[in-house]
Amino acid sequence: MKDLKTSAGYSSTFKLAGKIEINRMGYGAMQLTGKGVWGDAPDRKTAKEVLTAGVDAGIDFIDTADSYGPHTCEVLIQEALSPYYEKFVLATKGGLERPGPGQWTPNGRPEYIKGCIEGSLKRLKRDKIDLWQLHRIDPKVPVEETLGPVAEAVKAGRIKFVGLSEVGVADIERAQKVLPIVSVQNLYNLANRKWEEVVDYTAKHNIAFIPWFPLASGPDKMKDKIGAVAKKYRSTVAQIALAWLLKRSPNMVVIPGTSSLQHLRENIDASRIELSDEDFDLLSN
Repeated sequence: MKDLKTSAGYSSTFKLAGKIEINRMGYGAMQLTGKGVWGDAPDRKTAKEVLTAGVDAGIDFIDTADSYGPHTCEVLIQEALSPYYEKFVLATKGGLERPGPGQWTPNGRPEYIKGCIEGSLKRLKRDKIDLWQLHRIDPKVPVEETLGPVAEAVKAGRIKFVGLSEVGVADIERAQKVLPIVSVQNLYNLANRKWEEVVDYTAKHNIAFIPWFPLASGPDKMKDKIGAVAKKYRSTVAQIALAWLLKRSPNMVVIPGTSSLQHLRENIDASRIELSDEDFDLLSN
């Protein structure tokens, strides 16, 4: 495995479930779709180039979902990366319906979840999903019922590890009574730290914390706050935002998404930036 970090004083890797070592700089594939996370990638050729370039550069954790497109993102990943499947951990998600562009509706009914799992396996052309994540807990369905078919798939060898998304500590502990939870994917970035308690809880229990929207859906929003720090490190605002996340907690696995080869390289380079304690505190306060 390539080590993406060359100079930082903290670990550049995390052991998923305490077993599989992955680089903490991953890749999120949501942007490889059309507007509103709807439809196929506008430029499929470039999208495939971004995926393969990421793996070639040492990214070994890629996150997607059946709802991206819907379905188109999983198909794209299969077409681009199936020859590389042994080189990275592929995570996908299920549990959301997509009525239209920009629309997301939780569906935790067991029969729907079972269909999500089978659909992802088919589109990815995999016998086993490395990490399957419940995209949202459906408030209308007890999570124990939602996770029933997931536990069955784990037992059948169709899913290796299981994660959750947008959950609190109580949700994690409730789900843990059904099956082991190895990752949590919540909205978290320098500008939005609602889930601080979950970051600390997952770190204590060796659960990966995967922040989505790590750049606050556009680094320009944070430019006033971190522009001076970025200048000091001769970096972009986005790179500093990612470096802050990596320093925040050792279980943080970041998955910045992009459809641009240039931005992909910039994101990877962010893993080589180690913020000083003083600069980290400055940005945090």
